[in-house]
Amino acid sequence: MNPPGIPEKVGCVHLIAVCGTGMGALAAALKELGYVVTGSDANVYPPMSTFLAERGIAVRQGFDPGHLDYGPDLVIVGNAVRKDNPEAVRMLEAGLPYCSMPQAVNHFLAGDKQTIVVCGTHGKTTTASMVAWLLAAAGCDPSFMIGGIVRNFGSNYRVGSGPHMVIEGDEYDTAFFDKGAKLLHYRPYVTVWTGAEFDHADIFTDLEEIRSVFDLYFSAIPRDRTLIAYGADAAAQRLLSGRRCRVRTYGIRPEDHWRLLPEASEPGLNRFSVFEKQQFFGTFEMAPPGAHNRLNALSAVAAAASLGISGENIADALKTFAGVKRRQEIRGVAGGVTVIDDFAHHPTAVCETVAAISSAYPESRLIAVFEPRTNTSMRRVFQQVYPDAFDRADLICIRKPSLLHKVPEDQRFSSTQLAEDLRKKGKDAHCFEDTGQIVKFVAGAARAGDVVLVMSNGGFDNIHERLLSAMGGKVR
Repeated sequence: MNPPGIPEKVGCVHLIAVCGTGMGALAAALKELGYVVTGSDANVYPPMSTFLAERGIAVRQGFDPGHLDYGPDLVIVGNAVRKDNPEAVRMLEAGLPYCSMPQAVNHFLAGDKQTIVVCGTHGKTTTASMVAWLLAAAGCDPSFMIGGIVRNFGSNYRVGSGPHMVIEGDEYDTAFFDKGAKLLHYRPYVTVWTGAEFDHADIFTDLEEIRSVFDLYFSAIPRDRTLIAYGADAAAQRLLSGRRCRVRTYGIRPEDHWRLLPEASEPGLNRFSVFEKQQFFGTFEMAPPGAHNRLNALSAVAAAASLGISGENIADALKTFAGVKRRQEIRGVAGGVTVIDDFAHHPTAVCETVAAISSAYPESRLIAVFEPRTNTSMRRVFQQVYPDAFDRADLICIRKPSLLHKVPEDQRFSSTQLAEDLRKKGKDAHCFEDTGQIVKFVAGAARAGDVVLVMSNGGFDNIHERLLSAMGGKVR
């Protein structure tokens, strides 16, 4: 089933499932471009409802065929929408033109711009945010669509007047009428690939399926375009060899085209040197901690340099990169306890984030709080891997997933088993039925100087503010 395409003339646009992060950003961008925009969703509540309302976008609660009665010129369908969705059914019956979110991004935002696509299992949001900021600081006025709030801009989208568009390329499927990866819709001028690990267990059966998406994507990159790829990925040699485009690897290996050497790491300072083809390119400093963020920054440096930005301009901009919301974001300090929020959920991301915060606060006791919530982390696929991800945490709190009922019983992840396995490794680990129990436990156990690292891809029942409130009057 193929969408009939985007009409030549579009005035009114309706988005089904508009309250997703990407769909909401797209709706706001279309409104900014002058289109009349409406939307609907099953869950219309802050902050997205407020975000859309502030931009004058009418959002209807629930999915109702009547929402399409006004006859929009185009319907954009989010990938969370099933083919039996009442609005999708009416859309097809009425013969309304429709498309997916990446098709809309391509048509309305990317257009003829030089598109920088950041893809891979880890680091997409942070790397894309860095690239966008390096371009903006150099005066290039880029557009972007990114899966997190870039703190330097206070937004996850931007409609710029410059020649560049930065897109976070996702390997997740596109829509009910297009089960191919979103990534495959984009036409890259520069691609950054951070590597591949198994993820999205609800749609992929193994790592090879994920690699096949990148294989297909790389094969379509034209000869005069650039692919900047993590050279140490296990499948890099196979996936990168024989490509038509320019391939430039990055990493810490001597053979990488772009190579970094770490120089210093302390609270608020992550310094490293960069070499291009064994020639010194520059020394760079930034606030985000961790070895993984140095690699993210290295790929962003390589991307910016390939677009003609000087090393001096890149260095100046990276110093002022303020990070991304929900990526090692300090939410507050109460009773001498620092509470940090992070999006980590894959075991590799958890491991790297715990290590980064541990290195940034070497004198502090680290309390790690983890909620398995994604379709992959709620499955037992990584049951035996997660215990090693918390090695540098001192106290570990694991919440039982609240959405576990959505996973077949024989595939479910066990938080109880994770806590038990961590204790076998000599770790102080605990499992909790709900968020309230964690708040009570951590508020009682934390002492001044501790760092509480909360990791989840969801809101986690507003645990950050609840922790800060619970510890507000405590001084130790």
